[in-house]
Amino acid sequence: MMLAAGASLVAETAAAAEHNWRFSNLYGRGTAFGELYENLGKNIEELSDGEIKVQVLYSGEGVGTQGLLGAVKTGLITMGAPFQSMHAGELPAGVVEIGLPGGTADTDELYDLFHNKGWDKVLEKAYGSQGMVWLEPYIQPPVYIITKKPINSVEDFKGMKIRAPGAYGKFLRNLGASPVSLAWSEIYTSLATGVIDGSIGSNMIDHRDGNHVEVAKYMYKLPLAGAQVLPIVVNRNAWKKLDDDQKAAVRKATEIHAKEQLENSKKWEAEAVAEMEAKGLKWSPEPSEADKAAWKAAGAGLYDEYAAKDKYSKQLIEILKKES
Repeated sequence: MMLAAGASLVAETAAAAEHNWRFSNLYGRGTAFGELYENLGKNIEELSDGEIKVQVLYSGEGVGTQGLLGAVKTGLITMGAPFQSMHAGELPAGVVEIGLPGGTADTDELYDLFHNKGWDKVLEKAYGSQGMVWLEPYIQPPVYIITKKPINSVEDFKGMKIRAPGAYGKFLRNLGASPVSLAWSEIYTSLATGVIDGSIGSNMIDHRDGNHVEVAKYMYKLPLAGAQVLPIVVNRNAWKKLDDDQKAAVRKATEIHAKEQLENSKKWEAEAVAEMEAKGLKWSPEPSEADKAAWKAAGAGLYDEYAAKDKYSKQLIEILKKES
């Protein structure tokens, strides 16, 4: 009986880990968003009754930020939470997906765009064309720029080296800045050593968790983007190995993750701003009408530019123009 019980236990353990996934994200251990990705992994395990085991990999653990999308394509990692702006050349539609400068901050509008207006269908095809399955996207707060020197007008951006990948970089180049592409984990040191003069964060929480205010104390009041929408993607070959119930469990877990991101990020953003202000963060003066006009003009033409990148970007922009 004891032997039989032991054999049964071994069989149950093996069955519980039918699929072993590696999930890579952009954040370091102990960060606010890092914990949400940890929750996503745990929810996949629980909702699949332990049939899918998820190992969460953080920033710098095996896969670099710029290699994350490629790692999902090849199956080096099974699931990823990429920052699309780091992969503009690989997947142009991702830059449109995350939100071009000047995009809406209305989360209801964004949800409608992705789920009812057709963006989901286009993005499923875009990621699918590169061997990935696109799952429930999640919304993060506005994108702001933190700098080492005060920005009193948009003219002050001229000549500044600012970490701003993808469309954000193109936007700032239109204001005379020199965009630089760096991983989030490199921002603090690059600011401290003068490699860059400023940086965008994916949101205010990024700036807080990266302790950026220690080396750059000025924040410009106009956001680059009102909100960002980011995906969870899975290697297609790994996805095909799941049965329907397991696929449903993963999808459900990403839906829970999207809800947690939205609810927590709003609260964390307010807390992050208060904490950074307590450490000396200073806001720029209220932008003049001329600055606001220049800010708007810097984003003009990006729609047409990105629509020309590939057929999926074009389809996304066409839907966007129709709805605006």
